[in-house]
Amino acid sequence: MLAYIGLGSNLNHPKQQIKDAVMALHTTKDVEVVNLSSLYQSPPVDGSKQPDYINAIVQVNTHLTPLELLYVCQDIETQQHRVREKKWGARTIDLDIIIYGVQVVASKQLAIPHPQMMNRAFVLIPLAELEDNLKVPVLGPIQNLIDELGEFELTKL
Repeated sequence: MLAYIGLGSNLNHPKQQIKDAVMALHTTKDVEVVNLSSLYQSPPVDGSKQPDYINAIVQVNTHLTPLELLYVCQDIETQQHRVREKKWGARTIDLDIIIYGVQVVASKQLAIPHPQMMNRAFVLIPLAELEDNLKVPVLGPIQNLIDELGEFELTKL
């Protein structure tokens, strides 16, 4: 199954954190890294006083279920010393499953497509970079989502 995972970091050398997370995905059984977007810099979602984030999207092919892939992502976050102090707080690494094939998942543990993706340029722009004709389940063409986003702060690195 083709899936897209969002990566974000703003602590402890964020570019290296992204690279380490991609390498961890690459070495995971039943996960094949297919493509990686450029890196993008953006301010914190909540406007709080913390360092800007570095974000990217990685495209993977996997035989894991969405929940199994979530556990892999959470294990990588733990290995990279992610601490969950507050929502949208600073972090060493964040891995979010954005899209998993054409599946829609709505459970207590996981929501796919990611429920905030349509509000986040740091998700939409790298997704479109990887696949400009992408159709997001339930939400529609990626280009329409970008058009609806309006103004945003995002810098390609």
